[in-house]
Amino acid sequence: MKPGQIPRNPARRLSQYAALPWRRCAEGGVEILMITSRETRRWVIPKGWPMKDLKPHQAAAREAWEEAGVEGRTRARKIGVFDYDKRLSGGQLQPVRVEVYPLEVVEIHDAWPEAHQRERRWMASAEAATQVDEPGLARLLAAFPGKLA
Repeated sequence: MKPGQIPRNPARRLSQYAALPWRRCAEGGVEILMITSRETRRWVIPKGWPMKDLKPHQAAAREAWEEAGVEGRTRARKIGVFDYDKRLSGGQLQPVRVEVYPLEVVEIHDAWPEAHQRERRWMASAEAATQVDEPGLARLLAAFPGKLA
């Protein structure tokens, strides 16, 4: 291990569920709602851990409400997955696999649970893909409009 490198947690890969909030533009294109993470302020999509009594796509929709203040129609079938390393409070890295579910936004709220902790911004899918750190998420964002056809 290199000096200063944080060891990976040897525990098994954990799963999270994410919503990909989207809407159609007046000109027919697709925009994706991106949010900032609370700690590093980088651009991400709403995601979180499984929730008791909620199916994966329902948990993703709940995260979209809590983190981005949007509600909409979520598909039960995921559009893809991406992997990332979540930094735990002790500095260890935990491998996480994220299942992504599209959420067509039908309502945008001015007040929501994490409104004072995050920013949100609509972006074209190509722009959103350039704003994220995770290569797998970038590929999903770039390819998303083609999945709607």
